[in-house]
Amino acid sequence: QVFSQHCPFLMGPIKSLADEVTPDTDIQVTLSIFELASAAGLPCQVDPALVTALAGTRTEGVSPEDDVTVSCLLLVFVAVSLPLLAADPASRYDPELDGYTNNLHCLATAIAQLSAALFTVHNRDIETHLREFLQVS
Repeated sequence: QVFSQHCPFLMGPIKSLADEVTPDTDIQVTLSIFELASAAGLPCQVDPALVTALAGTRTEGVSPEDDVTVSCLLLVFVAVSLPLLAADPASRYDPELDGYTNNLHCLATAIAQLSAALFTVHNRDIETHLREFLQVS
């Protein structure tokens, strides 16, 4: 916010670039724009640092389809674990903390960011996989 007030001539073009990103935009261009926007302090749909970290963990000799399958199975694991997390005694709201002792309030953001990064690495449609996640949940 301070940067926008002091350097609107710099933040304006960065915001415009970030707003122009569509699902049809090339993945490398999208990641470059998101990296620029993230460095400027703007929120992004996909975390470019997480995408870079996940892309670096790819195992050689494993087919890309197997990587996608593992990513989908990770989301299935999370979906199946949700009832167990909800039943955990640490999953009660603590007014003193203004949250949950096991940080359950961060789970939705973590799922959205991780799945967006995973399926960006695999160049898949994020919304489709999140819909499947909700159906399994």
